[in-house]
Amino acid sequence: MRSILRRTALLAALLLPPLAAQAQAPAPAATAAPASKLDAIIAAGVLKVGLTGDYKPFSFRDPQTGTFSGIDVDMAEALAKAMGVKLEVVQTSWPTLMADLMAGKYDIGMGGITINLPRLKTAFFSNAVMVAGKTPIALCANKDKFQTLAQIDQPGVTVIANPGGTNESFDRANLHAAKILVYPDNATIFEQIVQGHADLMITDGVETRLQQKLHPELCAIHPDKPFNTSELGYMLPRDVPLKLFVDEFLREADRTGAHAAIVSKWLD
Repeated sequence: MRSILRRTALLAALLLPPLAAQAQAPAPAATAAPASKLDAIIAAGVLKVGLTGDYKPFSFRDPQTGTFSGIDVDMAEALAKAMGVKLEVVQTSWPTLMADLMAGKYDIGMGGITINLPRLKTAFFSNAVMVAGKTPIALCANKDKFQTLAQIDQPGVTVIANPGGTNESFDRANLHAAKILVYPDNATIFEQIVQGHADLMITDGVETRLQQKLHPELCAIHPDKPFNTSELGYMLPRDVPLKLFVDEFLREADRTGAHAAIVSKWLD
């Protein structure tokens, strides 16, 4: 932890305005500079991580016990340990993801969040933790019918999507003839395809690979050749020291193989 903190302090110093420039600025009303978000987390002794709890394999909330599990739960625990603090998981949702971060309900958003320009207008993101892309998942009996967007975007085809995230926005940008069915519970959304309430879902390939294991009736359709390519990362408030710490934590997790081991635990 000390090595990460030293490197974070050095990089933050390089990014902050030079002392000479600061000297020319009007003197602030208060002598003490405001603490960074990273300082505040360490002082409080708690890292609050926002997770939706409905996006396997990244995070899942057990409805019976209320406990969270998944790739980013394990990564959040490792990050809190690197900071020397305790982890507190805060449940959020895709529609309120940004609002909850801005309101300070949690410190870092994790759980398979796509890095995109609209979100970057308001928040920072860590370095990418995974490359993803949108691809279909449908009943195995229908997989040959939904290979392309042209095949999917037909009258009589129902595409199901969870509200407020990049799945819904991708559907609305690319589908005009097919029906888009917005379903509020991402934890049970795949059962809707199995039960015949929808024909398919378009989501990140990593999720389709896991869901076809959990639902033998379903087949991931060309998850290695998605319709687009995107990156997943951790969403942060605009705090330079916090971003630098998280990025260095991720680099060390990649160098040591810790991140790969956690991903393999949940996907292989």
